[in-house]
Amino acid sequence: QLQLVESGGGLVQPGGSLRLSCAASGFPLNYYGIGWFRQAPGKEREGVSCISSRGGSNYADSVKGRVTISRDNAKNTVYLQMNSLQPEDTAIYYCAAASFIDHNHCVYVQGPYRYWGQGTQVTVSS
Repeated sequence: QLQLVESGGGLVQPGGSLRLSCAASGFPLNYYGIGWFRQAPGKEREGVSCISSRGGSNYADSVKGRVTISRDNAKNTVYLQMNSLQPEDTAIYYCAAASFIDHNHCVYVQGPYRYWGQGTQVTVSS
């Protein structure tokens, strides 16, 4: 069973940056596409970004240009670097793993993702 653990969340002021980590255990993470999702209070969970098993990435319009997803296979970890954070980015951030047929591409809709972490809280406030 693949286990995912998020870390790196916290309180940051508007305009600040955070790097979230998604550490996997039980299976090499490079065999999976990894997605980042977030859920703000009173809102539905939404996709943020994803990275395929071969490194292709995709970003939601809401974060495009401010977020970079990357993978360190040696550490079995996927990262989400977030810059220029704003209060509307406040949410619980989750990472998830999916087995995509096309290993060069990914989607950040929830359906394909079978393994989920417990989430890490990101709060953007002055």
